[in-house]
Amino acid sequence: MLCIRNGNIVDGVSKSPYVADILIENNKITEIRANISLDTVTTLDATGKWVIPGLIDVHCHLREPGFEYKEDILSGMRSAAAGGFTTIACMANTNPVIDNAPMVEFVKNKALSYGLIRVFPIAAVTKGLLGQELTDMAELKEAGAIAVSDDGKPIMNSSIMKAALEYSGGLDLLVISHCEDIALSFEGVMNEGEMSTKLGLKGINRASEEIMVARDILLSEVTGTRIHIAHISTRGSVELVRQAKLKGIKVTCETAPHYFSADERMVDGYDTNAKVNPPLRTESDVLAVIDGLLDGTIDIIATDHAPHHRDEKDVEFAIAANGFSGFELAFSLACTSLFKANHVSLGRIVELMSAAPARILGIQGGSIAKGSRADIAVVDPDKEFIVDSDKFYSKGKNTPFHGRLLNGEILHTISAGKIVYSNGKIV
Repeated sequence: MLCIRNGNIVDGVSKSPYVADILIENNKITEIRANISLDTVTTLDATGKWVIPGLIDVHCHLREPGFEYKEDILSGMRSAAAGGFTTIACMANTNPVIDNAPMVEFVKNKALSYGLIRVFPIAAVTKGLLGQELTDMAELKEAGAIAVSDDGKPIMNSSIMKAALEYSGGLDLLVISHCEDIALSFEGVMNEGEMSTKLGLKGINRASEEIMVARDILLSEVTGTRIHIAHISTRGSVELVRQAKLKGIKVTCETAPHYFSADERMVDGYDTNAKVNPPLRTESDVLAVIDGLLDGTIDIIATDHAPHHRDEKDVEFAIAANGFSGFELAFSLACTSLFKANHVSLGRIVELMSAAPARILGIQGGSIAKGSRADIAVVDPDKEFIVDSDKFYSKGKNTPFHGRLLNGEILHTISAGKIVYSNGKIV
C-alpha cells in the first residue's frame, strides 16, 4: 500500500483543488480523504505540493526498432516517467515501420516487459508510410494499435486519405494526420519570413500546413469520421479548426509545448536544436496557439518527443534532423508559458495533458478518483530550475531550451500504484 499525504489535489474532475490523502492498493486508488490513518503503509509526503493525474502523451517517437542509437523503448519510457507521463502513444515511423500486427505486438510486449509506464503503439495508415496502399487497420487494432498515423510523412493523395477515414471510421480507430504539403515545404528548413531571409535559409510557408489542415477537415466532414490534427503551429490552422468545430465537424487537434513557448527567433545563430517540423513560427502564431488552448479550439498538448543523436544535430542547419526531446520539459514549459504567465489554471493544464488525451484515445486515465488506476504525478509548479539537457534520461539531448530558466518540477511519478520516478531518479 502507498499513501500520498496532504497534497493539493487537482483531480481532473472537481472545479477546485482540495487537500486530502490518497490511498493506493493493488494498483488502484481505494480512498481519497483527509487524515487516512494506517500503520503499515508506505507514505509519500506531498505537503505544499500538487497532486495531478499522470500525464498522457498521444504523440511521441520511441525510435525502436531500427533507430535505437537515437532512443529505444526503455530509454523513452524512462524519459517519459521523468516528465510525469504514465501513458504514452508512440508513432509508427520506425524501421521496419509499424504497419503490421507483429510489429504492433513487438512494441506493446517489449514495453510491457519493462513494467514502467503504459505504452500504446500507433500503427501506420499506409504500408511503409509510402502513402499508396492502406494497412490492414482491423488487424492492427486487434493487435493493440491505439490509433493510426503516417506522422513524419503527410498523406498527399486525398483519395487515399478519404479511404483511410472511411476504413478507420468503421473500426472507431483514430486517424492522426501530419498536415504538410510537401510540394510547398520542399527543401524548407525553417519558417518562411523575415528571419529566414536574414539567415539565408529556405523557408516553409504557413500555407504548407494550413492547406492540408483544410483538406483533412473537409474529408472529415464528407466522411462523417473523426480526425485528429497533429502539431498545430500557425494562427491559420487554429482558426480553421475553430471554424470546423463551430460547424460540428468531428475534428480534434494538438499542439506541442514549443509552439506556445518559442518562436522562429530561436533559430538565430543557426541553432540546429531549434530545427523542427513544422517549424517554429512567429510571435503572432504563438499568441494564436495560446488563444486556441484558452478557448478549447486546441484539445490537447502533446510532446512530439523526437530524440536524435548529437551527430544528427551537430551539422549544417540545412541537413540537421528535425525535432526535440520533449518528455522531460513538457510539463515545465506548459507551467512556465501558460500557468505562471496567468493564461490558464493548473486544472486546465491537467485537462490538456491528461484528461483530454485519455478521452481522445479512448483509454482509462486523466483523473484521480476512487477505483481508478493509480497513475499520478506529484509536482511543484513554483519550483524554478535551469534546464540541463545533459541530464535527460532520453538518449536525445536535443532541445533549444537548454540553459533556460523554467518553472514546474516533476517530483514523483506513480504508474499503476508503483513509484517509478522520485526526486530526480528512476526507481
